[in-house]
Amino acid sequence: MVISNLSLKNKTVLITGAAGFIGANLVMELLRTIKGIHIVGVDNMNDYYDVSIKDYRLEEIEKISEHNKGNEWTFIKGNIADKNFIDQLFKRHKFSVVVNLAAQAGVRYSITNPDAYIETNIIGFYNILEGCRATMDTGYPVEHLVYASSSSVYGANKKIPYSVDDKVDNPVSLYAATKKSNELMAYAYSKLYNIPSTGLRFFTVYGPAGRPDMAYFSFTNKLIKNETIEIFNYGECERDFTYVDDIVEGVKRVMQRAPEKKTGEDGLPLPPYAIYNIGNNSPENLLTFVTILQEELVRAGVLPTDYDFETHKKLVPMQQGDVPITYADVSSLERDFDFKPSTPLREGLRRFATWYKNFYKIEY
Repeated sequence: MVISNLSLKNKTVLITGAAGFIGANLVMELLRTIKGIHIVGVDNMNDYYDVSIKDYRLEEIEKISEHNKGNEWTFIKGNIADKNFIDQLFKRHKFSVVVNLAAQAGVRYSITNPDAYIETNIIGFYNILEGCRATMDTGYPVEHLVYASSSSVYGANKKIPYSVDDKVDNPVSLYAATKKSNELMAYAYSKLYNIPSTGLRFFTVYGPAGRPDMAYFSFTNKLIKNETIEIFNYGECERDFTYVDDIVEGVKRVMQRAPEKKTGEDGLPLPPYAIYNIGNNSPENLLTFVTILQEELVRAGVLPTDYDFETHKKLVPMQQGDVPITYADVSSLERDFDFKPSTPLREGLRRFATWYKNFYKIEY
């Protein structure tokens, strides 16, 4: 079994969404562990959520970069939906691997702000694909395009756990539809231009310095302010919470194994294309999740020991665009990369609670 067929040592790598949650953590991991790597990070630094958290992540990257002098880190503020910007970027740098993590995230936001999703997730991804295509006839073609998809593509599938072999033609949000579109676009470019590409369906990523619109973070913000948290589907939702370090380890391994280029019986290239789930393979009930979160917030000193949680919880119906359960089948990830996410929810939430206390300087 070949785990890796592409060395990142001394290579130039593009990571879009580099100030984002997964992007920043991936940059730091690569700077720590890959010798001679040059990472070009791109992010438009939009204000979908608190930009100070993005600034914090970039500061953390700079610290790691300072301690790993043999490696190179370049940050460029820019929008992947700007075709000229992306075209020039690919002309200036000889990228061996491209990791597209830039996207407008959030299921509910896509219902009220659809334009942002078409711009970044469709037009932006098209520009990335075109950037990769332009290198195919040069002496330095992109060896692997890795891009973020989402568990949202499974929609309201009844069959669980979700397998990459399942039909995913019934999205329940525009966000999910854009992610499915990314997979289709990547397949077409892999087929037409022989670009090795791998899509990764992430399942409910969480951890320190995460996205404030995610449940664990928004719940914490509300509890701090003595506000009520709403638990959807009357607490009967289940989520396959995946700790960010597990996601990053999965992405790093995938980057180093590009789908093989092969020729079909008709003499034309078979698309070097793959899709994987990256999830914890262990969904948690939302009420269990909230209980663990509140215990860890008290333990870390984010909330006082006598906090009355029962008066701050409200069970409400399912919200539009949501699904009752996410549950990843990661057998193909385990088979091809000898890896399976394993961080327990309590351990991950404990790290988040500790970070939250320190970042917001909470004292009682």
